[in-house]
Amino acid sequence: MLLAFCFQLKNMGKIDILIICRHEEILQTIVRLINNNPDWHATGTVGDEEALAAFTTQSFKLVLLGSGIDMDSENKLREAFVTHKPDVVIVQHYGGGSGLLAAEIYQTLG
Repeated sequence: MLLAFCFQLKNMGKIDILIICRHEEILQTIVRLINNNPDWHATGTVGDEEALAAFTTQSFKLVLLGSGIDMDSENKLREAFVTHKPDVVIVQHYGGGSGLLAAEIYQTLG
């Protein structure tokens, strides 16, 4: 089953993932881990304006919300993303290492 899913993803081309995280070091780690997968391409942002600008100029399939985002910012970002692209997938990443990160992404895209 997982092999079939991975084959399906491979045939879709690279999946662009927008990451928003307030902590630069954590953001860099998440970007690196995601970009280790040849089927994924991560763009990392720290601030809301930077994230919104990236989202409107690139074609992201998934938005990953990392640590440090307060509820007001999260709500505004979610609303803006869904308004601009209703089928975008938004997932909250709470940390936990590369295995959990990959599982969150596979499960969300699943």
